[in-house]
Amino acid sequence: MKISRRGLLAGAVGLGAAPAAGVRAGPSRLPAPRDFLWGAAISGHQSEGNNTNSDSWVRENVRPTLFAERSGDACDSYHRYREDIAVAAELGFNSYRFGIEWSRIEPSEGFYSNAELDHYARVLETCHAYGLKPVVTFNHFTTPIWFAARGGFETPDSPDLFAAYCARAAGHLGGLMHLATTFNEANIALLVELFPQNEASRAAGKAMIDAAARATGSPGFSSLAFADPAVTTPLLQAAHRKAYDAIKAAQPNLPVGLTLTTQDIQPVGENSLADVYRARLYGDWIKVAQTHADFFGVQTYTRFRVGPAGVLPPPPGAELTDAGYEYYPEALANTIRWAHATIGKPIYVTENGIATNDDARRIAFIDQALAGVRECLADGIPVHAYLHWSLLDNFEWTSGFGKHFGLVAVDRETFKRTPKPSARHLGAIARASSI
Repeated sequence: MKISRRGLLAGAVGLGAAPAAGVRAGPSRLPAPRDFLWGAAISGHQSEGNNTNSDSWVRENVRPTLFAERSGDACDSYHRYREDIAVAAELGFNSYRFGIEWSRIEPSEGFYSNAELDHYARVLETCHAYGLKPVVTFNHFTTPIWFAARGGFETPDSPDLFAAYCARAAGHLGGLMHLATTFNEANIALLVELFPQNEASRAAGKAMIDAAARATGSPGFSSLAFADPAVTTPLLQAAHRKAYDAIKAAQPNLPVGLTLTTQDIQPVGENSLADVYRARLYGDWIKVAQTHADFFGVQTYTRFRVGPAGVLPPPPGAELTDAGYEYYPEALANTIRWAHATIGKPIYVTENGIATNDDARRIAFIDQALAGVRECLADGIPVHAYLHWSLLDNFEWTSGFGKHFGLVAVDRETFKRTPKPSARHLGAIARASSI
C-alpha cells in the first residue's frame, strides 16, 4: 500500500516490459492561449525537509513502517526555496506550484505560527520577484500530528478545523497567491479502493498506523491513505466546501480550485466495468467541483484499462515507467476531455509527469502529453495551464528517494540542483509559449 497516487499506480497495474529507449520527433507547435501558465510543481513535505510535526514524519519513523526510507532533509527546499524559484524562472517558466504545510503553520491545535506564515509570505514574494505566478496548495496529503492523533478526517469537526486553518493562512498571505487549491487529490483514498489489496499489504498498513498511534499516545491516529474512505470522503467534501468559503471570504478575488487524481479509465471489451470504476473514483466530488471550485485541477499519469472483472494489466509488451505503471502520455488529453464534459469548469493541468531515469523518455512524454493538450485547445476546451510534476527529484513517499519525477536532479549530500535536458526542453517550450 502506498500513500501517494504515484506509488499506488505501480502496484495497481502489474508488471510489463522494460522501458524502451529513444525519443520521437517533437510535433509542430502552436501559440499557447494568452496568460497560459507554464511551470512545475513541488509539495511541502516531499521537498522542504524536516517536517517533524507532520503525521507522515511519525509514520516514517515508527517501526514497523511501509516507508523505504525517511524524508529527513528531503531537498532542503524550506531553506533553499529561492534557489528553486530561481531555477524555475531561469528555465523559462511563468508559474510555480507549491504547498504550504499545515503542520508548520498550526503546530498545535488553535495556535498559529506567524513566523511560519511570514516564511510562506517570503516564498510568495520571491515568486513574484522572479516573475512566477504562485499556485498554492493548502494541503498536500500531510496533516499536523495533533490533528492525526485526534482522528484526522474521521472526526465530525475536522471540516471546521481545516477551514479555520485555511482562513488564517489566506488572511495572512493576502493577495500574494495567484491561484489556490484546498486539497491535493482529495479522492486519493478512493483510488486505493479501486484495487484489491492482499491481506499482507493491509496488515502492514494497519501495523504502521497502530505503531503511530502508540507513538503519539492516541488510539485514534488517522492518516488519509490508510483511513476508510466511506468515513473520510463526506468529511473531506465538507472540509473543501468550508475551506473554499473561508478562503474566498479572506480573498474574494482569489480563484480557488479543486484537484483530483484523474487517471484515464478506459473500457475494454463487452460488459466493461469502466463506468462503475469511474463512478467509484469520483463519486460526489463531481458535484463538489461544480458548486465549490473556480477551476478544476487535472492530475494525470497513466490509464487504467477496465474489463468485465475489473482493472486489467498493461497490454503485453507495454512500456512501463520506473514507478511500474504504463507509459501512456495520451491519458492527459483524455482526462481533460472527461473533465470538460463532466465538470464544465476552466481546466488547469496541475500535475503530469513520469518516473524515469531515462530523460529522453521524459522529453518524449512531455511532447506527447502537450500534443494532446494542443488538440483539446483546438477543440475549444478551456485549458489554462501545464504544470509538470515535478520540479525536483524529491521524496516519493513510501518509495523514498528512488523514484525520479524531477526535471531537476538534486544531490542527496550537497543539495546541488542540476537541470536535466528535459528541464531545458520544457523551458524552451514555455519561453516560446507554444504548445
